[in-house]
Amino acid sequence: MQELVNTLNGVIWSPALIYLCLAAGLFYTILTRGMQVRLFKEMIRLIVSGGDSDKGISSFQALAVSLSGRVGTGNIAGVAAAIGFGGPGAIFWMWVVAIFGAATAYVEATLAQIYKEVVDGEYRGGPAYYIEKAMGQTWYAWLFALATILACGVLLPTVQSNAIGNAVVQTLGPGSMVETAMGTLSTTKIITGLVIVSILGFIIFGGVKRIAHFAQVVVPFMALTYIITACVIVGMNIDQLPGIIGMIIDDAFTPMAGFGAAIGWGVKRGVYSNEAGQGTAPHAAAAAEVQHPAQQGIVQSFSIYVDTLFVCSATAFMILITGAFNVGTAEAGFVIQNLPADTAANSPSFTQMAIESVMPGFGNPFVALSLFFFSFTTLMAYYYIAESNVVYIRRFIKFRGATFTLKVVLMAAVFYGTVKAANLAWGLGDIGVGLMAWINIIGILIIFFIGQPAIKALRDYEMQRKAGVEKYHFDPKKLGIKNANYWEDR
Repeated sequence: MQELVNTLNGVIWSPALIYLCLAAGLFYTILTRGMQVRLFKEMIRLIVSGGDSDKGISSFQALAVSLSGRVGTGNIAGVAAAIGFGGPGAIFWMWVVAIFGAATAYVEATLAQIYKEVVDGEYRGGPAYYIEKAMGQTWYAWLFALATILACGVLLPTVQSNAIGNAVVQTLGPGSMVETAMGTLSTTKIITGLVIVSILGFIIFGGVKRIAHFAQVVVPFMALTYIITACVIVGMNIDQLPGIIGMIIDDAFTPMAGFGAAIGWGVKRGVYSNEAGQGTAPHAAAAAEVQHPAQQGIVQSFSIYVDTLFVCSATAFMILITGAFNVGTAEAGFVIQNLPADTAANSPSFTQMAIESVMPGFGNPFVALSLFFFSFTTLMAYYYIAESNVVYIRRFIKFRGATFTLKVVLMAAVFYGTVKAANLAWGLGDIGVGLMAWINIIGILIIFFIGQPAIKALRDYEMQRKAGVEKYHFDPKKLGIKNANYWEDR
C-alpha cells in the first residue's frame, strides 16, 4: 500500500504540477500588472479596515483563518528540507514562488467572493462553488469537493496531530506505556490527544465565527513570536547576514546541490508551504464581509507574504546564520556537512539545533511549542475547508447530520494521529491535496479564458478606487459576469 501511495504521489506531485503552479503565478502577475506589488499599501489598509456581519467574518479574520492553514509544519520542516536537499539557493526560489503565487492567491480568493452563497445564514464558497458557476461543470466541482473532504477531513488531520503529539513527547517525555485496544501507547500522547480533541471540539462546534475569533488572536501571536525569535538570533550574528544573503543568491544560480536541485526544491517547498493555487484558502476568503470581491483577493495576496517571505524566511535565516544544516544525503554524499549524518533534513531538527546553538535549553521547547500552535491552527483550517465542501455536496444530497458526522470523524482522526504514527495518512493526504491543486489551477485558468471574472473585478475596483469613492459596489451583470447570484441579489 505504501509503495502504491508513493507511486501515485510521484505522478501527482511531478515537476509538471510544480511548474504549473509557478507558470500560473507568472501568468496572473502579468495579467494583473503585478498587483501583489502595486497594491501592497492597499493590502495593509484593507486588512485593518472593515468589520464582520451576521453572515460573514471580517477581512482580517478571513486572512487569519487562511493563514492558520498556510502556516504549518512545512514552515519549519519544509524549509529545512529545501536547504538540506536543494542547498541555500532553494530559499531564493521559495521567494520567487511567493511573489508570483500572490497573484494566484488574488485570483482564487476573488473568484470565491464573486461566486459565494449564503447557506444557513453564513457565507460559503470555494473552488467547488466557482467551478460549478463559472465553468458550468458540476461533475468537476464534485471531484474537487470529494478530494477535499477526504484529504482535509480525514487524512491530513492525522499528520498535523501526530506532529503535536511528537512535539509534546519531545518536551515532556513519553510517560508510562499502557496496553490499549489500539496497541501500546504513551500516556503523554493519550493525554495530549484528549486535550487537543477537547479544545478542537469546543472551537469547531462553535462554527466559523468561533474559528475566526480564535484564529485572529492565535495566528498573529504565533507568527510574530516566531519571527521575533528569528530576528534575535539573526541580530546576535548580524555580521554574518550579508554573507548569508550573498550565499543564497549565489547558490540560486550555481546550485551546490546539483543542477536544478535548488530550483526544484525551492519551487516545490514554496508551493507546498504557501498553498497558492491549491484551492484551500478560497474557502475562508469567501466567508469575509466585503464591499467588493477584489478587496478580499487583495487581502489574501498578503497571506502569501506572511507565510513564505516572513515565516519561512525566519526559519531559513536561523538555520543558515548558525550553520545548523547539511546539504546532501549520507547515501549520495554531503556537499556541506555541519551536523551529524543521521540528522533528518525533513524534520524540525535543523531549526531546533539552530536555536539551541544560540540559546541553549530554549530551542527544543520553543520549536515544540511553535509546532503545537502551527499544527493546531492548521487542524482548524482543515475542518473549515472540509465543512465548506460537505455543505456544497449537501446542496445535491440531503444528508442530515453531515457536518456533525464530519466533526466526529475529524476528531477521531486527530486523536488517532496523536497517539499513532501517520506515515501512510501523510502519503494519502498528499494525493488528496495534489488532486485539489491540479483541479483548482486548471479550473481557474479555464475560467479566465471563459470570462476573466477575477481580472474584470480588479479593473472595476481600481477604477472606483481611482475615482475616490467612499463606498465600493460590485455589479456583476454590468461587467458581464454570470451566475454571481449573491452580488446580483445584493
